[in-house]
Amino acid sequence: MKVVQLYFNEPLIIRKALANDAQAQQVIYEQFAPKMLSVCRQYISDAFFAEDVLVSGFLKVFTKLNQFDQRGSFEGWIRRIMVTTAISHLRSQKRLVFLEDFPETNLLESMTANDNLEVEDLQKLIDGLPENYKVVFLMYAIDGYSHQEISEVLNITESTSKTQLHRARKLLQHQLKDKNIKKNETVRI
Repeated sequence: MKVVQLYFNEPLIIRKALANDAQAQQVIYEQFAPKMLSVCRQYISDAFFAEDVLVSGFLKVFTKLNQFDQRGSFEGWIRRIMVTTAISHLRSQKRLVFLEDFPETNLLESMTANDNLEVEDLQKLIDGLPENYKVVFLMYAIDGYSHQEISEVLNITESTSKTQLHRARKLLQHQLKDKNIKKNETVRI
């Protein structure tokens, strides 16, 4: 019979991981990898690349573990590393460009009118946003970054961050409205 650990003694595991204890590092990975893969997947549409970002992020977690000051949430600290790693990946792929005018695309081409709005559908809508809108939207709305923090991380002005967020929201609202109209038309028939 396998014993499942119900209590995670975070300070002890972190101390052991700092001493390069591979088992402690494995415990940290197993505890946080599923949540952090979700974070990576929000920023990176391709699941394969999201997994690569996850691995790179955990490498950074373990090499920078001595920088965790034990005052805030360990999970939050790891999450920030994953977000910055995902953004670095997007930059390396030259997919993160902040332009004032970005052509809006139809996000719903692959969705049918009878779909209920589920998490997967919302993720598809977010994935369909232009990368610059998507990153700012996720950082602000999901990860709780302020516009000042976003501007520092992405090396853009606060006003650009606000503009990108506004446009992302507007585009998502438009797409959701289109989805509801299409759904209602299907129901009437």
